[in-house]
Amino acid sequence: ALRTALKLDQFSVHYQPVIDLDTETLCGVEALLRWQHPELGMVSPAVFVPLAEERGLIGELGEWVMWQAARDIASLKSCFPANAYVAVNVSSRQWRLHDMCALVSRVCEKTGLLYNQLVIEVTEQSVIADIEFVNQQLRELKLLGVRALLDDFGTGYSSLSYLKSLPVSGLKIDRAFINEVTDNREDAALVRATLAIAQSMHLSIVAEGVETLEQRDWLKNEGVRHVQGYLYARPMPLAELQALLSSAEGVWGTGASVHG
Repeated sequence: ALRTALKLDQFSVHYQPVIDLDTETLCGVEALLRWQHPELGMVSPAVFVPLAEERGLIGELGEWVMWQAARDIASLKSCFPANAYVAVNVSSRQWRLHDMCALVSRVCEKTGLLYNQLVIEVTEQSVIADIEFVNQQLRELKLLGVRALLDDFGTGYSSLSYLKSLPVSGLKIDRAFINEVTDNREDAALVRATLAIAQSMHLSIVAEGVETLEQRDWLKNEGVRHVQGYLYARPMPLAELQALLSSAEGVWGTGASVHG
């Protein structure tokens, strides 16, 4: 079914906005793969992505996402902020399947997406699985102007010894720590510790899974600048993102949900 889906264009990319809390404007979007099966309906990425890795399809699928996301965002030049980015997830198995720098170069040259508009999201697991090779690839991407974010920080190995040499520009705090950050002292302490590490290493922070005004206010008071979550927007298809950006003129209000 996965192979058929690739041939029949059953996949699509949805985009979840990342909001700058200082200006309440869009500073980026995360590209998220969606599969609408004709009989099963919407299939969760948690189900089909591991299967794609197991069956050796993740390379083709990951390359398709990068091309599609680049084409989509490049087509939004009239309303997509010039300093905003699109973040694409790269799984652990994709690094060895592609020369990532060559792929990124082809994608940007063919679509018109600027290198500094592309962000690669990597998990701790993907880095640890092949740390020397991935580090070299990330360094080469950095030379091109492509930034990298370490996704799901704190949920994996969280070894500070590799973090000091990893050429990433920022960390993403997983939603697992944000869910109860205003009520759970342990979660709050872990988030504050992560923020302290990021600040000392001059890394940016994106907090995922922000769903309430209380979470937003707590994070803002602690110095977090960039957030994404249902408080602002759910992942949406390109046409909806374009309509939203055009109508909102880049301003997202003071925490009012825009996901309908």
